[in-house]
Amino acid sequence: MSGTLKLPPRVKVLEALSALADGRVRALGEGRCEVVSSDGSRIYTVVVKERYVYSNDNGTVHRGYIGYPIIACLMAEGRLPVDRELAEKLKGIPWRELNERLKKYDSVIRYVYASRKIDARRAEEYTSLVLRRLRSWGAVYHPALLLRNSEGRGEP
Repeated sequence: MSGTLKLPPRVKVLEALSALADGRVRALGEGRCEVVSSDGSRIYTVVVKERYVYSNDNGTVHRGYIGYPIIACLMAEGRLPVDRELAEKLKGIPWRELNERLKKYDSVIRYVYASRKIDARRAEEYTSLVLRRLRSWGAVYHPALLLRNSEGRGEP
C-alpha cells in the first residue's frame, strides 16, 4: 500500500539529528541509507527517489508519517538542513528508552532540552524549519521502491 505520508511528531526531527550526530546513518548510495536505532537493536533501510520513499520503521509503516530514519537519510544527503551545534548536544540520547518511559513526545522533548541544556527556542525554530521543508516535499510511501531499487529498475 502506498500513500502520502503525514508530517512526523516534532521529536522525530531531533531523533534524526541525533542519529546523524551519533554516526548511526550509513549512506549506501544516492537515496539509500541504513539507520541504526538509538539502542542498536534495529537497522532501518531507507530508499528515497524524488518524492517516493521506503523505510521499515514503525512510524512510516504503521503510523503513516515520515519516520526519523527518512529524515536522517535526507539530512545525511544534504537535502535537509543540519544544525551542527544542536546535533552535538543530542549525541548519545537513548530515544527508545525515553519514549517508552515518558510516554508522551512533549515530555521527552522537555526532558532532553533540560538535561542537555538546549536552548528550546532555537531548537524549536530548527525543528519548524525541517518540518516546513518536509511539508513542501510531500513524501509518498512506496514499499515496492525497495524491491525496484534493489533490482535496478528505476521508477516507482
